[in-house]
Amino acid sequence: MLPVVALVGRPNVGKSTLFNALTRSRDALVADMPGVTRDRHYGVCRLAHRPFVVVDTGGLSGKEEGIEGLTAQQVRLAISEANLLVFVVDARDGVLPLDAAILGELRRSGKPVIVVVNKVDGTDEQSSLGEFASFGIASTLPMSAAHNRGIDLLVETALPQLPDDRDDDPGLEDSGIRVAIVGRPNAGKSTLINRLLGEDRLIVSDVAGTTRDPIRVPLERDGKKYTLIDTAGVRRRARVEEAVEKFSVIKTLQSIAASQVTIVLIDARENLADQDLTLIGHAIEEGRALVIAVNKWDGMDTYAREQCQRALERRLQFVEWAKTVFISALHGSGLRELMKAVVRAHSAATRVMSSSELTRTLEKAYEAYQPPLVRGHAPKLRYAHPGGSNPPTIVIHGSRTKHIAPAYRRYLEGFFRKRFKLEGTPVRVDFRDGENPFAGKKNVLTDSQAARRQRMIRNAKRREK
Repeated sequence: MLPVVALVGRPNVGKSTLFNALTRSRDALVADMPGVTRDRHYGVCRLAHRPFVVVDTGGLSGKEEGIEGLTAQQVRLAISEANLLVFVVDARDGVLPLDAAILGELRRSGKPVIVVVNKVDGTDEQSSLGEFASFGIASTLPMSAAHNRGIDLLVETALPQLPDDRDDDPGLEDSGIRVAIVGRPNAGKSTLINRLLGEDRLIVSDVAGTTRDPIRVPLERDGKKYTLIDTAGVRRRARVEEAVEKFSVIKTLQSIAASQVTIVLIDARENLADQDLTLIGHAIEEGRALVIAVNKWDGMDTYAREQCQRALERRLQFVEWAKTVFISALHGSGLRELMKAVVRAHSAATRVMSSSELTRTLEKAYEAYQPPLVRGHAPKLRYAHPGGSNPPTIVIHGSRTKHIAPAYRRYLEGFFRKRFKLEGTPVRVDFRDGENPFAGKKNVLTDSQAARRQRMIRNAKRREK
């Protein structure tokens, strides 16, 4: 595995900005307010001849209760697994008592420490460095992460202090099936990932909106590899006021697009909300394979379960092809069935179909039920071929296909789905009209055809007289 560098410091000193600069990405959510980052966020820095892992952490506020206490636990886990600690401070705030307390904890870890004095732009750089020289750390570097100043110097300083590990596999690249877990706030997304991993990898709290950044976590289960993407809870647009939450929603939608399978997590103890249906609609629009997980199923009485099942059957008819699994993320029940549904959905979404199979299936579907007439003529469907996967796309060539009714398109989708057992994935059917070989060509009459046409005109005029 690659060496690990952890970014540690107070809230709002620029750790996430520095993380994005080192990883050349925009994965970490950045806002001008403290406490945006809470979970550990991993990335790979490839700015030098030797890559290394960078860990973005939440800010240490000195509090050990509530969200701040859970964030501090995640920071300490990052410190314990790191080979090098980068202590980020704010040049504009100067040395604060909390900085000294954090530095003392970093020293007690026994790991090498680099002090990064961030936000030196617009200040007296030498004065800022002189103020933080009281820490007694030899490697104290000026930095402006927002403007990419000092990044190369930090990398050059960090590399000699990292173990010379030649393993080029960072262990962080997306491998296996990419699974995005989405849902409303407090539905249990982080609890589900922690249960699958068997460790407290993500912060879990009863406070809605704990997760803000999309966190990617590798998982190997039953011999299969996955990349789980924990996302922020999505509320109705009318309730979203903070800019941070708006960016979190955008990141969630981007995670759906980047996934191969989307798990929509629904709270069984609350009614199926329109926001849940909106998330399902986003997954279908992106063409992602879909699994619906109904969480917090434990502890519900028989009547409540029956009412929940009836509501799901009634409102999820438009995605009856998606598997619905009832789970308890807290106690782990139903997780085996959930992961089996994920594997089946991914297999269906990436299934390879040949043109001959699709054409034979199209002929059977056409014989069983022909499309309605268009201006007195029936559309002709000649042959089909694959147009892509994830989602499976079937391209059908024929004539007058532009006038085929949406109901007949749905009939063909259902026919192909049943024939190829495409469970858990949307199916797209695209129609292509055959080109008319005589389009745009003028029909020039021969001399005999022109003479015959004149005779017909003269005979018609005589009959009229």
